[in-house]
Amino acid sequence: MKILWASPLPPVRSGVSDYAAELLPELAARARVRVLAPPAWRPSEDWTLTDAVEIVPHDAIAEPDEIPLIHLGNNPHHLWLVDRLDDPRAVAVLHDLVLHHLLVEVAAFSNDPDALARGLSEVHGAAGDAVARARSLGLTHARDPFLMPAWSPFVKKLRAVVVHSRWAEDAVRRQRPDLAVARVGLAVADPGAVDRTRERALLGLEADEVVLMHLGFLTPEKGLRDVLGGLAAAVRAGVAARLVLVGEGVGMDAIVAAGEVLGIADRLTATGYLSRERFPTAPAVADLGVVLRTPSAGETSAAAVRFLACGTPVAVGGVHQFLEWPEAAAPRVTPGASAPAELARLLAEAAVGGSGWSARRRAARTTYEAAHRPSDVAEQLIDELAKMCNEL
Repeated sequence: MKILWASPLPPVRSGVSDYAAELLPELAARARVRVLAPPAWRPSEDWTLTDAVEIVPHDAIAEPDEIPLIHLGNNPHHLWLVDRLDDPRAVAVLHDLVLHHLLVEVAAFSNDPDALARGLSEVHGAAGDAVARARSLGLTHARDPFLMPAWSPFVKKLRAVVVHSRWAEDAVRRQRPDLAVARVGLAVADPGAVDRTRERALLGLEADEVVLMHLGFLTPEKGLRDVLGGLAAAVRAGVAARLVLVGEGVGMDAIVAAGEVLGIADRLTATGYLSRERFPTAPAVADLGVVLRTPSAGETSAAAVRFLACGTPVAVGGVHQFLEWPEAAAPRVTPGASAPAELARLLAEAAVGGSGWSARRRAARTTYEAAHRPSDVAEQLIDELAKMCNEL
């Protein structure tokens, strides 16, 4: 099989960039892969591709027997890929089922004042047109993208798409029954056996602390208010709990200020950005991961999968695709007012430990091994591409 891969690449700090870095070596071992260099891209010093992958200019044309594999996410890093979606031979990997923000970026850079209204009204009708007109007047709401996800305009000329969850697969089939869709696991690197004690020491964590970890870019939508509330409730109940924030983002000053108000400022640790070498093993230090993004963009969270890979249970928002993982590995937290209390109860359960929590750890690792190892995902992706291309 011949594949022309198009996605953000390191050193861009995005989930899809990490995905490319970790899946491409395995994919290149099983197919001939050319990789488009994003505009103005410079290789990362801490990441190099296998020699089996050829880097080609961003405007390179797909060969007649080559499958263009276009990776779409909901941010400006994917803007340069939009023109390639006019190729009917292409297959898009939908990492999100909300592409509203990407549509906004397309409209902003197109010098076409009606582009956003056309895109939204095409799939969301008069309501989409009204939202676009309101935005032109400076009136927006944080829920707009989730009420009007606008992913279908990007794939209207394509023959097939790839998604990472049953929920996403069902959503695509409902809205576009004419479109071929395949589901493959979301690949993240296998950290292997991790020395948890050593990793904790590197972060200055005490052996008897119950560590709750948030991994990835920090935004208000990722449930940080509930995370802080849950930590505070657990601490007040006598649990020696600590929140470790790994990654970059906005609002760190506000998080610290909120911690001071709640009396848990001394229970917060922020590592900032970790190197590509340290990042895959960092979740091993946690007793419990947390991924509470609300509302959800339909993404299968790479952060959640990284916890599972390290054998760390991860508390997830109880909606959509997160419900597909076993509860033992990914205990659900109900979105809404009860979320902090539910998170506090999980931290108390982790503090007790014992066979129950050990079973959760085993379930987490088993869940990762079942669907998310890069070698398995590479084989599955090639099989699905071959099947879709033969059927079309």
